[in-house]
Amino acid sequence: MFLKVVVVPENHRALVFQGDRYKCLLKSGTHYLPYLSRLSVEIFNLDVLEIPRANLKFLVRRHSELSRYMWQAETREYEVGLIYRDDQLYDCLLPLEEKTLWLGLGDLRLSKFDVRERPLWTETQFSYLLQKRPELAQWFELLNLGDHEVSLIYKEARLIEILPPASEVVLWKGPEANLRAEKIDLHTTLELTDALAQTLRFDLSAKLESRVKNLVFLAEVPERHQGLLEVNGREERWLGPGFYAFWKSGRKVSLTLVDMRLQMIDVSGQEILTRDRVSLRVNLSATFRVSNAARVIEVTTDYTSHVYRALQLALREAVGTRTLDALLENKSALNGDVRKLLGGDLDPLGIEVVDIGVKDIVLPGDMKAILNRVVEAQKEAEANLIRRREETQAMRALNNTAKMMDSSATLMRLKELEALERVTTKIDRISVYGGLEGLVGELVRLRAPPG
Repeated sequence: MFLKVVVVPENHRALVFQGDRYKCLLKSGTHYLPYLSRLSVEIFNLDVLEIPRANLKFLVRRHSELSRYMWQAETREYEVGLIYRDDQLYDCLLPLEEKTLWLGLGDLRLSKFDVRERPLWTETQFSYLLQKRPELAQWFELLNLGDHEVSLIYKEARLIEILPPASEVVLWKGPEANLRAEKIDLHTTLELTDALAQTLRFDLSAKLESRVKNLVFLAEVPERHQGLLEVNGREERWLGPGFYAFWKSGRKVSLTLVDMRLQMIDVSGQEILTRDRVSLRVNLSATFRVSNAARVIEVTTDYTSHVYRALQLALREAVGTRTLDALLENKSALNGDVRKLLGGDLDPLGIEVVDIGVKDIVLPGDMKAILNRVVEAQKEAEANLIRRREETQAMRALNNTAKMMDSSATLMRLKELEALERVTTKIDRISVYGGLEGLVGELVRLRAPPG
């Protein structure tokens, strides 16, 4: 029998076919094959990982021993596959594409993605793959961002991604893409458009929330407020009520809110000496509002504390100029004194005091007891005076009645009958002798009859 010598070089493999039928696989070395069998040998270099032969998928399926040497990867419609060799991106599969690679030359892994759900990739090795395979440019677009650029990625007018500066991303350009990339230069752009700001506020996907927090400063100025926008510590502009969004990558953005509504402030528990050296605890309440927000921010960092201190000093001075009796007699006058002493001290601050009121004046325990005794004595004296006045009036009335009875026998008789009526109401039983005349004449003798 004649033999055909087949030499498979080092780092090569060979496939033996008889016509179109697969016969065997040859590794590196010298092999002897029947010469008359019309065998054909295809030798492959293992330095080329992909096996350049068509219909290998069916060949591997029919001959299971080939699965020990060959690794197959394929994609479905709308799928893109990334082939990794030892965790390094090696190649890419387009939709409905298949490839067969040699096994044993590294750890092979396939990651597949549906381009309808994930139409972009941030793998840093993708750009090198596109350079190695220029034919992929009709399917993918490489987007590079500078150090001061961000990009908004839209799919069918819906925001799906925000790319930070110095990013590199690969976009799908094939079927079902509908992608649009919008680059923004942060050197010339600070504020996001109203439409984009509202999208980030109400229509933001969960996966974009962390990205937005790192790239965008979101701020809301409530009604009846004003906000000072500062960029890198410098005043930028004042904002009215509304929702705002600013790019903060590479800059420090902050917002200071100023409440323009009426505000209440209490100056409580102030221990103050009156002019007559009596220690009091006075509680004051005031209402104020900011009339000039820019002035408030320019002059002080804490305008509420400034207002508190100004009211406190004015209250102490007002109480110190009055005696205890004057304060207790007219507490409302203290309000006017505080306002007068406060004057226009808060005008340069951009603050207007609307109303001032002393809520209460608290006396120390011993002084409270003394005042209670004074009040008690005063009231007792007033009660005695009233009692004496009433007794005098009663004596005068009684004297007048006696004079009238002395001059009129009929009036005298009527008073006797009244006395009889009062006496009889307190007696359970009365025995009468001599009739009515005896009762009237003998029982009631208030005075001796005239001689």
